[in-house]
Amino acid sequence: MPKYLLEVNYTLDGIRGVKSAGGSARVAAAKELIESLGGKMEAFYFAFGGTDVYAIADLPDSSSAAAAALAVSAGGGATVRTVVLLTPAEMDEAAASQTTYRPPGS
Repeated sequence: MPKYLLEVNYTLDGIRGVKSAGGSARVAAAKELIESLGGKMEAFYFAFGGTDVYAIADLPDSSSAAAAALAVSAGGGATVRTVVLLTPAEMDEAAASQTTYRPPGS
């Protein structure tokens, strides 16, 4: 199953929600969302800096990842940036692919 990194940033309302219900409530909500889409939550971490949460999830496909991001963003408490993660084997396969790309100026 494809793996995705979800970078979550809370809005003011989202921060207020975390403050009132705690971090465990957000982990439970994220896990429920991912599982409702046929996926599995691998990791969920709160962070300092430019991103409030880093979550790694296995999801069936990109449509499921988009559905998760849309659901979170539509709720108004956070925004999500989704990154597709590749295994070393997938990168090996990509590197071995024959391509016909021609760089600019060649």
